[in-house]
Amino acid sequence: MSSVALLITLLAIVTALAALAERVRIASPIVLVLAGIAISLIPGLPSVVLRPDIVILVFLPPLIYSAAWNTSWADFKANFRPIMLLALGLVLFSTVGVAWVVHTFVPGFSWPLAFVMGATVSTTDPIAGTSIIKQMGLPRRVVIILEAESLVNDATGLIVYRYAVAAVTTGQFVLIEAGEQFFVVVLGGILIGLALAWVVKSIHQLTDDTPVVETTLTFLTPFAGYLIAEEWHVSGVLAVLSAGLFLTLRSSEFLSRQAHLQTINVWNVVTFLLNSIVFVLMGLQLRRILLTTSGYSPSKLLLYGALVSLAVILSRFIWVFLASYLPRLVVNRTAKSGLLFNRKLNTVIGWTGMRGVLSLATALALPLTLRNGSPFPQRDLIIFFTYCVIFSTLVLQGLALPYLIRWLNITPDQRAKQEEINLRIQLASMAIEHLEANYSLSEEVSDEALALLKHKYETRIDRLRLHQNGRRANANASEVRETMRIQLEIIRVERELATRLRREGQKDDEVLRTILYELDLEESRLLLETMR
Repeated sequence: MSSVALLITLLAIVTALAALAERVRIASPIVLVLAGIAISLIPGLPSVVLRPDIVILVFLPPLIYSAAWNTSWADFKANFRPIMLLALGLVLFSTVGVAWVVHTFVPGFSWPLAFVMGATVSTTDPIAGTSIIKQMGLPRRVVIILEAESLVNDATGLIVYRYAVAAVTTGQFVLIEAGEQFFVVVLGGILIGLALAWVVKSIHQLTDDTPVVETTLTFLTPFAGYLIAEEWHVSGVLAVLSAGLFLTLRSSEFLSRQAHLQTINVWNVVTFLLNSIVFVLMGLQLRRILLTTSGYSPSKLLLYGALVSLAVILSRFIWVFLASYLPRLVVNRTAKSGLLFNRKLNTVIGWTGMRGVLSLATALALPLTLRNGSPFPQRDLIIFFTYCVIFSTLVLQGLALPYLIRWLNITPDQRAKQEEINLRIQLASMAIEHLEANYSLSEEVSDEALALLKHKYETRIDRLRLHQNGRRANANASEVRETMRIQLEIIRVERELATRLRREGQKDDEVLRTILYELDLEESRLLLETMR
């Protein structure tokens, strides 16, 4: 099968599977991985090779950038301590914990090899975890911490992995030197990302409100940041992350409104396709991995794979609870010194350590030989154990997560929604005050026009108050609901007429396309205002 045919087939498969996942109410990453595994086991089908360089260069930068773009810098800064405890402390703790288990219980794993194994599975997946936890109705702070952890710990894990592999291939490792290099790699990646973001911002300001050019620039940015940083031997992931955080914070200064809307829509599609393809590809690797380990005892492979997976899961639980309670016990600090001060939420955070394609890519990227030409020891086992960890944390823990949340009786967090409603009401009220203060006595605007504008914002406030605190807020609630229903009905009637005229060719197609686009925007705006 040609590359083009394979790509088209994958796109068709992931689209159908995404629709299936929505219907069966299972997180799409789980469905996609399971489908990939099932397809890989069909006899006679050609194997699909997941090239680690393609994953790290083609998939990782845009997905990291997209996640960073949708991350609030204010939330990131407010939760900096718990994020770092997970993204830095937990990565190192997991690496050491898994290395100890592998070195102690799995024959043939020296300490350097054990640390390679630990570093390979030390980071959570920025795609899988976010896709799953966002559907669970968890408190907003938990989601913020988990999303940010998965972004930052990729950089930490890749750096630790790089030093562990170097120790195996060269036979040398100096802790002080590695610590100094770690600092340079981290700081260098951040500085390159910020410098690139400043350049991109300046270029955006010169594009003269050209949405297509502005959207294209957003696609070039993550690849440029990653390649430049890696060329300078610093963290490409941190370069992309810092550039994304800076640009999303300043986006209102350089992105036109039309470009902003277009960028959101285009990136949503691209992110969906990249996420979906990479999870199917991950599932498709099972057959190749099983073939490479055919010389080992199946029972021992499963036993060791389960042992490594258990070490990964337990190390996360241990660290989460230690990081939550030890600071208060040792130095009598407040709860903010740790992660969270709720045992139920700590349990959920401990459970949501999904591993994914980055772990598999780093395992597959292990060199085939050492510097002396001998084969890289235990390479096949490291890849197999990594796949076991991915299956255990992504599929098994992912499927169990909704039941765990239900068992812990964690209710959906409504504060963010209420905060949004309150802010929308505040903005609409300020708009009315502005109209009254500046135009109530003005001869430039007629009384009829002023009344029409005020009525628009008053109606918007009424719509929003219907949802405030989950109950009707005024005596006109039924009237407002009926008005909203009629407005939506009128838009649909207009759309049907415009569609029929376009189909019959009675009016200019370009004009009708513009009208249909405006109707779509109007309906979207109305539905957004009503919070439906």
